[in-house]
Amino acid sequence: MPIDYNPENCVISVGVTDYARSLAWYRDVLGFELDYELEQHGWCELSTPFGLKVGLGQTEQVTPGSLTPTFGVRDIDAAIAHLRENDVKVDDWHKIPGMVRLSTFYDPDGTSWMLAQVIDQKPDRA
Repeated sequence: MPIDYNPENCVISVGVTDYARSLAWYRDVLGFELDYELEQHGWCELSTPFGLKVGLGQTEQVTPGSLTPTFGVRDIDAAIAHLRENDVKVDDWHKIPGMVRLSTFYDPDGTSWMLAQVIDQKPDRA
């Protein structure tokens, strides 16, 4: 029997060392909206424009892993400029020919996230 997913409770959990700083960063720099917060426990959930939630959880130490969530953008150059204006470490984009331009950026704890701009607008990828 396959897993019966509940799309209303899909959260990418991200450990953070400074809860308030990270909440402000994800809300103000990335534009995510605060949905739920247990401030006394150092936990919140934010909505993204992609239909998934990002949960921030206070922890003593963050060890960035190999999971890199990727967000589609319409203009990667504008997105990179916005991140850099907010003092975010962001790599220059690179291209996968005929498919996508990609750029990795990092939250205040060094956790990697990625931007992707589709190059070839095929109907099934619009």
